[in-house]
Amino acid sequence: MIENLDFTVAIPTYNGESRLPELLERLQNQLHTENFSWEIIVVDNNSTDNTAKVVQDYQKNWQCPCPLKYCFEARQGAAYARKMAVAEAKGRFIGFLDDDNYPTSNWVAAAYTFGEKYPKAGAYGSQIHPDWEVEPPENFQRIAPFLAITERGNLPLLYEAAKKLLPPSAGLVIRKQAWLESVPDKCILTGRAKGNMLTSEDLEMLSYIQKSGWEIWYSPEMEISHKIPSFRLQKDYLIPFFRGIGLSRYVTRMVNVRNIYRPVALLAYMINDLRKITLHLLKYRNILKTDLVAACEMQLFLSSLVSPFYLFKNGYLSRKYN
Repeated sequence: MIENLDFTVAIPTYNGESRLPELLERLQNQLHTENFSWEIIVVDNNSTDNTAKVVQDYQKNWQCPCPLKYCFEARQGAAYARKMAVAEAKGRFIGFLDDDNYPTSNWVAAAYTFGEKYPKAGAYGSQIHPDWEVEPPENFQRIAPFLAITERGNLPLLYEAAKKLLPPSAGLVIRKQAWLESVPDKCILTGRAKGNMLTSEDLEMLSYIQKSGWEIWYSPEMEISHKIPSFRLQKDYLIPFFRGIGLSRYVTRMVNVRNIYRPVALLAYMINDLRKITLHLLKYRNILKTDLVAACEMQLFLSSLVSPFYLFKNGYLSRKYN
């Protein structure tokens, strides 16, 4: 068995038995991968369905020269699954695909090529196109990026730290060296799970990589299609989703702020959150109950404001995962 490979595709999945087959078929048919070595790892994040059997069935009839591996992570949460993937990966680059991310036929080759071309890139994200099960509201583009939709044009783009913008974990490639050098063994955010509504664990990880001096890029030639089912456009899903993003914000905001300056930064962020809430109320106060997008934005602003108090009260700022 080859101990060191060029590229690893890592697929964290929870109850993905119905979504995995299309993804594995697409990976089995990737083009232009003859000149580098790669592998696929499915990380079963404590699934209760037949995810393991789906992977086992594919392993029996696997037609791709790259190996297909399976591992199980019992701790629920995307951060745990990604940490397991990094530990198991043999590749110098690790490309993360969610089980509802379907790459074009050259995704793996494009991802490997970009990493070789940009040696200072510690991480880089894909161009992500939505595949809506039902059409979203006309104004949905205001919040679409939060659903891992990333269409930033057809030229590579450097994410500058000052702009406080980072790519989503869907279709994200990490240089393993950058992860090992930058991401602490214990982080605060672990991802959504039963009893834990906080999200943005991917942004915490990327913030550490960027803080260490690695560049973060957008790579438009790495294209994937993100299937978005109708329930993800419903109020019952979106309001808690944006609440979780907002409540996580204190963590991601403070990664790059030295401890001595955090009280000042906290005050500045709170003033800005209050400003956003006030402007939003003035603009949308009459339609907050009927306009889903405006309601989601208000939930985000309110939850961002209370984030440090929520995290402190619930012990997140002293509890870290192993």
